[in-house]
Amino acid sequence: MKTIRLFPLEFGRLLQNRLTWLMILLTVISPAAGLFLYKPATATTMLSLYLANPAIAGGVVGGILFGLLTIFELDRVSRSRADVLMDAAVSPLTMALVRLLALLAVAVVTVALTMLVWLPISMHLIGSVFGGMDFVLAYLLLMGLALPLSILAAAAAYQFTRRVDLSLVLFAAFAALSLTVWADDWQLCWLNPCVWALSDDFSNFRIFRSVAWMRLTWLAALAGVWAVSYLCIRQYGKGVLGSLAASTRRIYRPAIALLLLVCSGTAYAAQPLVDQSNPDEMAMTFYEVPYAENVVCTGRSAQVFPNTSTGSLSGTASYQFQNTSGQKQNVAFGINPGYTISNVQVNGADVPFSVSEYQEYNEAMLEVTLPADEQAELVMEYSGFPQESRNMSTMQGSKEISTEYLCLENSALSPRLMNVMPGENGYPATIEITLPASMTAIPFGSSEAEVIAEHDNSTKTWRYEANGTGGILYAGDYICENIEAGGMTIEFYYGRKHQSVMEAAGAVEAVKSVVDYCTEHYGSLSFGTGETLKLIQSRVTGGGYATNGASLLDEADFTADNLGNADKGGGAGEVMIHELVHQWWGLGNMFDTSDATSPWSAEGLTVYTTYRIVKELYGDAYAQEHYIDQWQQAVDDYYLDFYVRNPDYLANLPEDKQLEITGNLTYVRQYCEMPLKILKAEQLVGGEDAFDQILNRLFNRELDPMYPYLTYQDFLNACGLAEEDLNLD
Repeated sequence: MKTIRLFPLEFGRLLQNRLTWLMILLTVISPAAGLFLYKPATATTMLSLYLANPAIAGGVVGGILFGLLTIFELDRVSRSRADVLMDAAVSPLTMALVRLLALLAVAVVTVALTMLVWLPISMHLIGSVFGGMDFVLAYLLLMGLALPLSILAAAAAYQFTRRVDLSLVLFAAFAALSLTVWADDWQLCWLNPCVWALSDDFSNFRIFRSVAWMRLTWLAALAGVWAVSYLCIRQYGKGVLGSLAASTRRIYRPAIALLLLVCSGTAYAAQPLVDQSNPDEMAMTFYEVPYAENVVCTGRSAQVFPNTSTGSLSGTASYQFQNTSGQKQNVAFGINPGYTISNVQVNGADVPFSVSEYQEYNEAMLEVTLPADEQAELVMEYSGFPQESRNMSTMQGSKEISTEYLCLENSALSPRLMNVMPGENGYPATIEITLPASMTAIPFGSSEAEVIAEHDNSTKTWRYEANGTGGILYAGDYICENIEAGGMTIEFYYGRKHQSVMEAAGAVEAVKSVVDYCTEHYGSLSFGTGETLKLIQSRVTGGGYATNGASLLDEADFTADNLGNADKGGGAGEVMIHELVHQWWGLGNMFDTSDATSPWSAEGLTVYTTYRIVKELYGDAYAQEHYIDQWQQAVDDYYLDFYVRNPDYLANLPEDKQLEITGNLTYVRQYCEMPLKILKAEQLVGGEDAFDQILNRLFNRELDPMYPYLTYQDFLNACGLAEEDLNLD
């Protein structure tokens, strides 16, 4: 009761303190650091740039500020030499709890004020893809929970040491660990959570769940540490050990501390979000599993039921086998480590199975014993929360399952067959998936999904036929545009939230222009079916890929910020063209990016091709002004740059500054200098028509499977030129 009575008094005193208001003010404006100085989210989506970065920066700066405020407030009575009088009036244990609650209340007020101030700013910066739920979750999880964690850590440091200098050193070291050594460990970076990207067009619940799990784990841990330090608060004129002995007489106090620490350790060890895959990315254990002798798979099917509210999934998979060996055989499957397997039956009878503890490439191995029957139908049920790969734990989000988006790849869709040969017709598969009515199912390949049932609970069941041991399925709140171009139908899928951005950029016209131009000049994409090609905008992934009949477009390439990048084009529609040209120069032909400082990359030919398309659309004068002249100006400035003329000075700068400057200079070389070199090559080989024939041969060349990349030397050889021939005067 005394704690309740004293809390409003202490809270009111804090709000009358100038230092408190200074810390509140600095914390409220601290998200601005994420716009200019500290940008941990590297993706170029609008929510990454203008929500994730400010919120994380606000958490880092605000956390440090509140840690300092906590230490100075806890030492206030001691500095005033009034600690003896205070301890005589109120138990130091009671007062410690009151101060902690008051500081936490100030943190809550600060977060609320920060959200009020930054709400209109964020809405303005983010634009049409702004979402209220993303904003609230980002500021509560990425920033808000950093403040109580800092308060607990700083308060524990002071209660253990009772010295300001030692407390500051301990808190600074703890914060520095999060920002440096632990920065790449998603469970340990308590101050600056690992958030590399937030999606504009689709939900971000998966990454928010990850941050929430990390925050709550640390909240339990630091609350437990604070509870231990609470037992060490000096009382009765005793030291640390004497005070500890006195405080532990009431058994519930150490019991609470122990319970909090145990809960934290359990949450850390039993986290459900990331698997325990072998960190060695060269491991090939699962590929060395021997094939089952005289066993073939004649067909498979799966009925999949994603739970979009919890992000989990359940399903039933069946496999038809022909076993001519006359013996029992072990069949191996790859399953997502987050799934539990149950009800494994063959021809209606239970059969033994096991799941390995060893995990590799985001899969665990399920082994099932088939009986000696010649015909066998294996049926199993699976369910769980799909885990992401340990090797990609700092880039979580790909396993999103929500009402707006999902991507189920191979063993995350259904158990992937590992060691059984195909039948005469390969591995024919029938997949059914039940989704919210607002979502469209898109098999990543040449298959087409169709609705086979509509249910009363506002869901639909989709079915499609495929062939293979695995497969990839995308689904989301998509808009589909059918575009006739390049002699085929392009099915262009993009997120509904992105509609206004795509319309403003003239996306449909850009797709048609690129496909018509590149098909005519370079040839058809090898991953098109000849009749149709799906272009699917995915949730931000860090890149795209392609397969027969489909190609992936990363949403980060089509954000409002990226579409306004003048280095890629004179307007949003031209940047759209640039990104689509990467289907030819980037995906259709790959470039080795091992040397980040080299001007040769997919960007050179992509920028040049964009220039050619724009020249054809808008004329020579427009292309000269918005492309060639701007390339030349950027290159001229590049060679006047101080660090280009004096590389020794660059080598003496701190490593982070070297990387920043080198990145900016490399950008100019790839986006401006290389296009000028390619333009010079065009002139040297006899003009546009002759050069187009050379690029056509390069695009359609026979690839070396051991090194399929298009190199600069390949380009020079095809043009009959030496490297010095393309030097810019």
